[in-house]
Amino acid sequence: MKKVDFLTPWRIFIGISGCFSVLFGAWLAHGGQHLPLDIQSRLANALQYQFIHTLALLAAMVWYSRLPSRRLLAAGACFALGILCFSGSLYAKTFFDLAMIGKLAPTGGILLASGWLLLAFAGKTK
Repeated sequence: MKKVDFLTPWRIFIGISGCFSVLFGAWLAHGGQHLPLDIQSRLANALQYQFIHTLALLAAMVWYSRLPSRRLLAAGACFALGILCFSGSLYAKTFFDLAMIGKLAPTGGILLASGWLLLAFAGKTK
């Protein structure tokens, strides 16, 4: 039976998300200054959550490479989907005026919180 490689998609996602976080942060700090303050605040919040949880996903990936477990896989999936749902919906709502997609943000927040809880459960078990 062939072993499934879960780390490669994580590596790709982490690389793209981290790169986007840095480049978008630079744009927001310089080019985004013309935006209204409420829009800047929403984008800064989305960016902060994306960057923090990209690092959390990196930590989960490193941990999984040392001690594979289903809980760490689930945590990684929660972080990746949470970033897409939370930050992605705030970006889409802001730049494409898609108000309905903003309803994904709470789901993304729950996924991000679930990722942290799964890390705690993974740390509790061997």
